[in-house]
Amino acid sequence: MAEPVKKVRVGLYPGTFDPVTNGHLDVIRQAACLADRLLIAVGIHPGKAPLFPFEERLAMLADVCAPVAKATGCELATVTFDDLVVALARREGASMLIRGLRDGADFDYEMQMAGMNAAMAPDVQTVFLPASPMVRPITATLIRQIAAMGGDVTAFVPATVAARLKAKFATGH
Repeated sequence: MAEPVKKVRVGLYPGTFDPVTNGHLDVIRQAACLADRLLIAVGIHPGKAPLFPFEERLAMLADVCAPVAKATGCELATVTFDDLVVALARREGASMLIRGLRDGADFDYEMQMAGMNAAMAPDVQTVFLPASPMVRPITATLIRQIAAMGGDVTAFVPATVAARLKAKFATGH
């Protein structure tokens, strides 16, 4: 009798990651324990002007996620997308859509998105991961604002990201 084929659990964690924060990394660590393969997807929106170009965001993610992949044994990959998250999930064979939650406002918004995504792609399950207490107040928007005003963001982002932010604002961005 043939052994059953083990299904590979593919998770998809979409976001803008502008920049990557310790909050993002917290969600990635948790998700890497649930998936065999975790795809971190950087959204590209023509109407938005991000601080970092998508190539740099991909590089930052690859840099800070490598230790997570090694520690968990999860295969991590990064991609960009400019269409619906559920379309990307289908293309990549993802069965889990990973979303981090910091507070009740996140929950309310993410529940609406989960409902819409489930209607469009019932085969893709949304998985909510609560942020650890130490990273709950962190948002990429606040990080950008603090860095732009010369503040110290080292407690909120990985060291390599803090260095990139410092360099970005030292040159007038």
